[in-house]
Amino acid sequence: MIFIYLFISAVFLLLLYMYIEAHRNRVIFDSVKIDKLPRSFENFKIFFISDVHKRKISEEIVLVAKKADLVIIGGDLVEKGVPMKRVEDNIKLLSKLGPVFFVWGNNDYDVEPAQLADTIVKQGARILDNTSFSIKKNNEKIELVGINDISLGYSSLEDALHDCQSQCRILISHNPDISKSISTHHSIQLVISGHTHGGQIRLGPFGIAKKGGWYREDTHILLVSNGYGATHLPLRLGAPSQTHLLSLTR
Repeated sequence: MIFIYLFISAVFLLLLYMYIEAHRNRVIFDSVKIDKLPRSFENFKIFFISDVHKRKISEEIVLVAKKADLVIIGGDLVEKGVPMKRVEDNIKLLSKLGPVFFVWGNNDYDVEPAQLADTIVKQGARILDNTSFSIKKNNEKIELVGINDISLGYSSLEDALHDCQSQCRILISHNPDISKSISTHHSIQLVISGHTHGGQIRLGPFGIAKKGGWYREDTHILLVSNGYGATHLPLRLGAPSQTHLLSLTR
């Protein structure tokens, strides 16, 4: 009988820990070296958040991150059942950090896409849907390139890069698998992604999806974020909830 009580207590404590891990408000501060970064963009700061899903973004995130030159939402801002009021509130909060950019994730199509797009734009955010945006400072510029979700077949890397002029390009893709399609001629130095949740529940090195972290690919650097929210079950193990404040350096 004592063994049963101990077992039940251990399971309860483990589930409580996993629930806490799934609801942490963690900001990871990273410095990212980009060889082709123009001098004017030294210490340019990007706040990145992906896979919000059902969560309401905490004010704590803004207090910790403080300020960014721009904010990127890397897809899965919503999933089925998320009210548009929560989307409005989350974008309003992120706007306190800086101008907001959004790319589509697979779960963003669980709601009416036109309604979600309208809500995002009305809050002053810009949607990068197989398009790019030039950021200029002191007659120098970098290109912010965003593609639609690749798992649903909506992505077009060539369309997204069509109007790019600068050789310093940062690609935002919800799904990190886009990394396999990047060649030297694309001139992409950094890829920022989410989608995998870091596996969400990992047992040591083992997980059902790609582990979150930094990866050095042949032509670029890849960030895979664990993401902010969770899907199916609001539980995490070995892949805690996270957001990122990236400082670009030469």
